[in-house]
Amino acid sequence: MKRDTLSNMVRVTVLGSGSKGNCTVVSTSRTRIVLDAGLSCREIVKRMRFSGEDPEKLDAVLISHEHQDHVQGLSVLARRWNVPVYATQATYAAWKAWITPRTTMSLNQWLEIRRQQYAESMKSGVYGENDPAAGSPPSDASVEIPSLAAAAEETHSQPNHGPSETVTAQHAESDSPHGAAVLPEPEELIPSGDPASSDPAYLPCVEHFHAGISFDIGDIHVTPFTIPHDAADPVGFVVQAEGMRIVVATDLGYLAANVRMHLRGADLLMIESNHDVEMLRDGPYPWIVKQRVLSRVGHLSNDSLGEYLASEYDGGARYVILAHISESNNLPALARSCAERALEGRMGLLANRVLLASQNEPLESIDL
Repeated sequence: MKRDTLSNMVRVTVLGSGSKGNCTVVSTSRTRIVLDAGLSCREIVKRMRFSGEDPEKLDAVLISHEHQDHVQGLSVLARRWNVPVYATQATYAAWKAWITPRTTMSLNQWLEIRRQQYAESMKSGVYGENDPAAGSPPSDASVEIPSLAAAAEETHSQPNHGPSETVTAQHAESDSPHGAAVLPEPEELIPSGDPASSDPAYLPCVEHFHAGISFDIGDIHVTPFTIPHDAADPVGFVVQAEGMRIVVATDLGYLAANVRMHLRGADLLMIESNHDVEMLRDGPYPWIVKQRVLSRVGHLSNDSLGEYLASEYDGGARYVILAHISESNNLPALARSCAERALEGRMGLLANRVLLASQNEPLESIDL
């Protein structure tokens, strides 16, 4: 359906979901919002246009938490299209601390150093203390560069051998054995004269929200709710418009009671099915990373989601989208079969359509 025929309907387009970037568009005839901006700005814009969504008409970007696979393209997207950003105060503070270079050099200089380090490490094939993803400083020891270790869900496992970094439960699941960070594209460098050239954390407008307190953006009603994950103040979203209820809940250590409550009554449910437990346990990750992923602030397994779908899920959603599927510790076929087995055990839920969100391409838009 073409965008100009969308009337009294809600459209959901998952631009990408996984360890390398998460981004979902929810739009009505009047309002268009983005949930997370974990892809590069260029990729978000390209996928939006491919899906028939106009980035110039974005009304807001909502951020669930500050991990890199949810904020990679945030600053460039917000500045380029002059879009307000909505986040909790703790999430915004954590993102600001992550993106701000602790140095007097300009952001363009810092990004160029990062890009050179990355290119050198890729060319040599040698990772470790000089891996840019580990937050190592450039050759000039007087310049301090912030660590990117708390980045994407599957890029925050790389240990830093520098004196100020240790591996913690916050920096875990990595699909890349080297945890290479995704750097901005060359054309996404900030022009001189832009306020962000002197302040990399500059955003044109920031609105703070609180978990549990609803707010409106145009004709879209949003209710953020707390989720169990190892971030500053992570949330899921209930998005309501035109009588439809859309629930987005990824990056879940487990299905807490409050999360289960918000999942009820969804017309579209986008929920995590991150890993197969046996693949994770038998895989190559360090044990500390496996512990983090399996913890109550890590990620939801196929089996855990299947148990919920088989026992507590109310079956109201026309679409169940399996999201944040690990590229190293899961297979799309495994995630799908686990969810479908759970639903087949409840004959009344056979009408539920199970879809798989992809890391590499947008899911076909869903009109509700």
